[in-house]
Amino acid sequence: MAFEPPRRLVRALGETAPDGDGWLAKLPEVAERAVARRELAVERVQVPGGRSSLVVLVRTADGTPAVLKLAPRRARPESERAALAHWGGLGAVQLREGGGAHEGCAEGADEGVLLLERLRPDVSVRSLPEAKALLEAAGTLRRLWVEPPGSHRFETVAERTGRQAAAMRAGAVADDEVAPLVDAALAAREELLAAPPEQRLLHGTFRQSKVLAGDRMPWLAVGPDPVVGEGAFDLARLVRDRVEDLVAQPSGASTTRRRVKRLAESLEVDQERLRGWALFRAVESGVRARRVGRKRDSELLLEFASWL
Repeated sequence: MAFEPPRRLVRALGETAPDGDGWLAKLPEVAERAVARRELAVERVQVPGGRSSLVVLVRTADGTPAVLKLAPRRARPESERAALAHWGGLGAVQLREGGGAHEGCAEGADEGVLLLERLRPDVSVRSLPEAKALLEAAGTLRRLWVEPPGSHRFETVAERTGRQAAAMRAGAVADDEVAPLVDAALAAREELLAAPPEQRLLHGTFRQSKVLAGDRMPWLAVGPDPVVGEGAFDLARLVRDRVEDLVAQPSGASTTRRRVKRLAESLEVDQERLRGWALFRAVESGVRARRVGRKRDSELLLEFASWL
């Protein structure tokens, strides 16, 4: 079978590595080797798929449906493997093969290749009415917030946002229009990191589309980019879900503030800390979208940020 990457993946990787790193060129060979080693029967490549990996629907030698996921090193697939192993299927998709330590994956496994439980890839929480979707997503997120492994090597919120803050500062210097929002977001980050609360293992990129229907449990999270920090950081990305709908509403600003309050109360996080991280993450995403030419996305995100 020809393992042709979906256009969405090619476009997204072009944004994150405009000079290329050779991963796409090697992808067909890596995919074929991964399939052969695991004696998998390929059904199809999932389209449109994600923005950081190739997802292939497969069946194992005994006919069990599964998912083969292939990702470049910069997407931190071994970190994802370690987090999924630590969660052990509670709230998240299960690994279908060994591994789970940053020191290395299962013997014989390919770097950047994960064999996962098959969920229903076309049915996410986002398909539910908004209020129900937020409720189910928040319930899933609660199950993921556990103590990280004692000797973990996951990135921390301070480390990840430190890299992002440096890029935001550079963008603000070259773009006076976004400078006030960047200044506000960076100030919020500094205040939040001055006294961080209890540290948990977080999904890292959680949103409604990352929660899929399953058979083992009604809803399970997929595609983590795990990080260790406070729950408010994880919940902040959920605050802006369906941002295009929020911006289109005359009451978008007030709806956003009510959403912050409702989500903070439902997951018992500090409302002001949630607001601060929602501001930082929206501005960071908006500045990044502006930098790579996704003008419409940038406008939506920065308008949303201005309401916080």
